[in-house]
Amino acid sequence: MSTGTMFDLGPQARVVARLAEGVTDEQLAAATPCPEYAVRNMLGHLAGLSVAFRDAGRKDLGATTAGAPDATAPDIGPGWREELPKALDELAEAWRDPDAWTGMTRAGGVDLPGAVAAAVAADELVIHGWDLARATGQAYDPDPVVLEASFAFLRAAADNDDRGGGIFGPVAPVPDSAPLLDRAVGLSGRDPDWRP
Repeated sequence: MSTGTMFDLGPQARVVARLAEGVTDEQLAAATPCPEYAVRNMLGHLAGLSVAFRDAGRKDLGATTAGAPDATAPDIGPGWREELPKALDELAEAWRDPDAWTGMTRAGGVDLPGAVAAAVAADELVIHGWDLARATGQAYDPDPVVLEASFAFLRAAADNDDRGGGIFGPVAPVPDSAPLLDRAVGLSGRDPDWRP
């Protein structure tokens, strides 16, 4: 599931940070494409995964990389508007180090090769960026390089799952002629036409 080559997560991290900045306080309770997550939970999830994949890139393995995502919906703290963009910047910076891409690391309690962890991080940023944009009515134009990495990861995951499942749920059928983002969203188990 590796993309095989290094790529910069920074442009996509900035896209997600801009989306988060555009969220109003009134939108925090709004529904997202993840039925169990309101916008505030999606922002909390993005904050947590940014720290986890930052530390995975740094090979700073510990509490942030050891546990599987909590079964309860994550939430934001009072400082989230400052903390989330900082964590996203640090995530991108960690993966600019070539050493992050070599050897093994850990994220979500799973040991995996560095390049695969980078692909997972790309996927998380692309798909949850889409979730956030859709939930809050914002335009979404993911970084094309990171989108390609996300799509390759999702395609490989679906191809390797004999149940036809996606990372986040059963693959949603999307025509091969659809835009790459729609196809990635479908592979993640989401309906590209989802609206609040």
